[in-house]
Amino acid sequence: MVFNVRDSFLQTKTDFPHKIREIEHIWIPMKDGTRLSARIWMPEDAEQRPLPAILEYIPYRKNDFTALRDSIRHPYFAGHGYASIRVDMRGSGDSEGILYDEYLPQEQDDALEILDWVSAQPWSNGSVGMIGKSWGGFNGLQVAARRHPALKTIITLCSTDDRYADDVHYMGGCLLGSDMLWWASTMLAYNARPADPRVVGDEWRDKWLERLEKTPPFVEEWIRHQRRDSYWKHGSVYENYPDIDIPVFAVGGWADGYTNAIFRLLEGLPGPKKGLVGPWAHEYPEVAEPGPAIGFLQEALRWWDYWLKGEETGIMEEPMLRAWMQDSVLPNSSYDYRPGRWVAENEWPSPNMKPLHLWLNGSELAEEKPSNFQEITVSSVQQHGLYAGVWCPFGQEGDYASDQRLEDGLAVTFTSRPLETPLEILGFPELMVELSSDQPQALLAARLCDVAPDGSSTLISWGMLNLTHRDSHEFPILLEPEERYTVKVRLNANGYHLPVGHRLRIALSPTYWPHAWPSPEPVTLKVFTGENTRLTVPVRTPQALDCEIHEFEKPEAAAVAEREILREESRTREVRYDLTKGVWTLDDYSDEGARRLLANGIEYGSTNRNIFTIKENDPLSAHVQCEWTLDIGRGDWQTHLKTFSTMHADQSKFYITNKLWAYEGEKQIFQKEWKCDIPRDFI
Repeated sequence: MVFNVRDSFLQTKTDFPHKIREIEHIWIPMKDGTRLSARIWMPEDAEQRPLPAILEYIPYRKNDFTALRDSIRHPYFAGHGYASIRVDMRGSGDSEGILYDEYLPQEQDDALEILDWVSAQPWSNGSVGMIGKSWGGFNGLQVAARRHPALKTIITLCSTDDRYADDVHYMGGCLLGSDMLWWASTMLAYNARPADPRVVGDEWRDKWLERLEKTPPFVEEWIRHQRRDSYWKHGSVYENYPDIDIPVFAVGGWADGYTNAIFRLLEGLPGPKKGLVGPWAHEYPEVAEPGPAIGFLQEALRWWDYWLKGEETGIMEEPMLRAWMQDSVLPNSSYDYRPGRWVAENEWPSPNMKPLHLWLNGSELAEEKPSNFQEITVSSVQQHGLYAGVWCPFGQEGDYASDQRLEDGLAVTFTSRPLETPLEILGFPELMVELSSDQPQALLAARLCDVAPDGSSTLISWGMLNLTHRDSHEFPILLEPEERYTVKVRLNANGYHLPVGHRLRIALSPTYWPHAWPSPEPVTLKVFTGENTRLTVPVRTPQALDCEIHEFEKPEAAAVAEREILREESRTREVRYDLTKGVWTLDDYSDEGARRLLANGIEYGSTNRNIFTIKENDPLSAHVQCEWTLDIGRGDWQTHLKTFSTMHADQSKFYITNKLWAYEGEKQIFQKEWKCDIPRDFI
């Protein structure tokens, strides 16, 4: 996960309406005696003219790992008349305490105390907005649901309202083999970094050793909750949208792993709301790839000025949803830019959407219901899914799905006739299918593709369902082998334009490695064509409103902090096959580079390797291995961390190992290993 700034196309702003004062470090005291570390940018005359505040509250270290991205946003807001506050969460960065897991009640309780503290400052007028991407977008929604009187509005980016449905742990009731251990190993390494001695003083080493000893590997708790129980319901604002009664601006991208939530929020939130979806990966829209990037900070200011300053900016007179309608492109594992156009909807769900029903018939996707019902066998191919791309792209090379012809031959496909008129999709495609399984536990993965006249197959959307969760993610039920069931698989939302001559293709499989952890036994599904087996595509008619919406400004930001590049970034992502052993390997290596921040002298860098292996015809051979190295230091103060995490399973249990090594200079000062086995629970 790269926290860098692709700033080559940003217009740097230095002539702000307000001169900026920066407080590099300040302690925010909690009631239990814990102190949280914050950095604040504000106008120089803020104490004479109190103003609204903007809060970003995340665990990714303000002094180093997010310092570059913080430097282009927070001073920008401050220069336009806000106190912009960046807080390291409890147990991260220079803040005290231990970070025991994601989104715990303690995290939200601390946020409420932060809001109390902000409201009491002489430079604050008592009105606060929260902004954040990913973790910070999650907790923005969660804190909004707690209804602190000072919190007037939030901007949430690349986040979710449902922690079980759309996060790095589970999807459709399937365990995300591609991301769960990877993200847990990432946080194991990130949480192990020490506080800065310049900030915390001589206690830094003792505090570091305490953090190393007490911070757990999160994956163990995540695997203990394999169904949608109270653990996942906590922090999922989907449980009760009316808890959020303040305005919400929800932002994301089609390439991101969290975009589904935007459409649910627009439909479910009772208060003022806006949605913005670009072609982007998991990043802020002013620097995101694939382009076009937009002047998002200007849009954020229009939102802040309206809701925090009461200024008429026109933003609430504009459509509820703006989305980038992506043009058809040839498949590629990397995109710098996705051609298309902006479209707009005044409400969601939109009356401009009409369902197109396509029935599975033989090998066709047909507009007519089949007259002769068929029974189609869909068998396990364990290596299906290796060319699917990553679950949540950050815009790195190799992130996206490559030509799906590599996957289509490993699945059962149904393809439409060439289109005679263009087709625009906006929203959630849905597959309804009547099927049976020869095993009591099985899953179904569905891919929707754009097949060009040359035969190339570009992934549009995909979804999957643990078939034991067919009726409920909270109360799964085993399948009766050979009994027929009708199930629905909702595919990820997307906006996509298919031109004349292209075809739609749906591909079905009971495997999708490494996205879905395999079922305990090889599975053969039977799909029954007929009334209950069809794909429904949300087709949008272009609207005059699309041409009336204002154009986004070009991306601009404050100047990125000065840094020296010590090592350039690089990435390799390879699929290998051992013919003698029948073993497939996906090896994903990222050198996230190293840099020195000139303002504070901190040097930091990291590497990450994730290896996914599986053997033909053997679902129990599935194995994930994740490794991290992290360096952080300054001058004579140098620290180094290594982590090694693995996960595999037999028919009844998951087996998880985590190892952590910490070094001060060349000397190893800490080592710990965690091992656990956890029963499989309908996975």
